[in-house]
Amino acid sequence: MQPTFLSIGHGYSAAAVIEALGAGWRVFATTRSPERAAGFARGGVTPVLWHSGGPEAALAAAAAEATHLITSVPPGAGDPVLAALQGMATPRLQWIGYLSAPSVYGDAGGGWVDESTPPAPGSERGKGRLEAEEAWQALGAARGVTVARLRIAGIYGPGRSSIEALREGRAHRLIKPGQVFNRIHVTDLGRIVAAAAQARASGPFNLCDGAPCPPQDVVNHAAELTGIAPPPEVPFDPQKLSPMARSFYSENKRLRSVRVGPELGVTLRYPDYRAGLAAILAAEADDSPL
Repeated sequence: MQPTFLSIGHGYSAAAVIEALGAGWRVFATTRSPERAAGFARGGVTPVLWHSGGPEAALAAAAAEATHLITSVPPGAGDPVLAALQGMATPRLQWIGYLSAPSVYGDAGGGWVDESTPPAPGSERGKGRLEAEEAWQALGAARGVTVARLRIAGIYGPGRSSIEALREGRAHRLIKPGQVFNRIHVTDLGRIVAAAAQARASGPFNLCDGAPCPPQDVVNHAAELTGIAPPPEVPFDPQKLSPMARSFYSENKRLRSVRVGPELGVTLRYPDYRAGLAAILAAEADDSPL
């Protein structure tokens, strides 16, 4: 049986997963865009045109072939992917990876959180994520399919880092004393999810680096690397933030994983933001015309 991977809501992170899987996999990926579908096909991925509430025949056909599935679609009023799959046959499916978020843990007051920490979401965003995790777990149990809950820290990588934000004038230094966040380089994200899929791993995994730090530290380091002046520091004022930003800053935790290395055999290539940002600049230099 050829392993067949279905990526629902295929984007930046999922593309890194497919790259990490390597040869030997047949890959389906959903998109709502015919233009992106054409790009998928050129890259050797079979496109599936689908969006929530739209025709489901193409998704049903791919789901019937899939042995492994990841979903990158965030929940809204429920999980739209789960709602669509409930009525679809998945006779070959062996593993589901739900790309979730650390918001399921809630606020830890800056303390450490790992996979053994019980979820205690305090935000609506976190509650929605935990409800979706549990619903996917229930679907897996009903169908005899292993489910991994992949709780992903802030994603960065080529094209999506503080380096580009500085260059484009989008960087900020919002100062909230004591606030820290973890991150994960997209390449390491892809490697971890691919390893989880190949092992058919189950349960929660924290996908995070080993260097939780204030967000302004990352901007400062990117500024040092590029020679671009950092933006001015701005005192934290929740009233000036979007609802999403307020939600992020309402929780303060230090993430670590006690499962990724021992159980999946993955050692991070970029264990902190310094290594990740340096690699982004090095890759740009390698691609520069002589």
